[in-house]
Amino acid sequence: MASTHHAPIEEHPDLMELRARHDRAAATPRAQMIEALALITGLYLAASPWIVGFNGFTTLAVTNLIAGIAYMLLLGGLGSSYERTHSMAWAAAAIGIWTCVAPWVVAGDVAHTRSITSNLITGAIATLLALAAASAARNHTDNRRRSTSNYDDRRTMSQGRDDR
Repeated sequence: MASTHHAPIEEHPDLMELRARHDRAAATPRAQMIEALALITGLYLAASPWIVGFNGFTTLAVTNLIAGIAYMLLLGGLGSSYERTHSMAWAAAAIGIWTCVAPWVVAGDVAHTRSITSNLITGAIATLLALAAASAARNHTDNRRRSTSNYDDRRTMSQGRDDR
């Protein structure tokens, strides 16, 4: 009985090519800029109650701290997990929208000029960065599908010529 040795799935050529494409996409200046700005935005969101001076409003301060950390975790790993960026970017966009409405939604009287202004600006920036990340991930996926379908079309055409 002959035994066959199968290589691990990590060594499959298609998987290795896919990883190489994601590495190239994550190394683009656009992806690096989005990741850096997202980290700064998340850090500011987490620290904004103490920077702007509304840390006395405990519910909004805790909300911003949690939202900022979550935002950094979602978009901060853009380079290392580019293939999952699309879904993470939509979650980050939801955090950006939440940041905009949080001063009016969280419990207590926390809607004051400083907290509203800080949250609206930070939330808008966070949402725009998340949408840019989603767009970059979608464009990368669309380009990959186009190149794969072009390859399949060329292969089908060449096989058709061979059959003649």
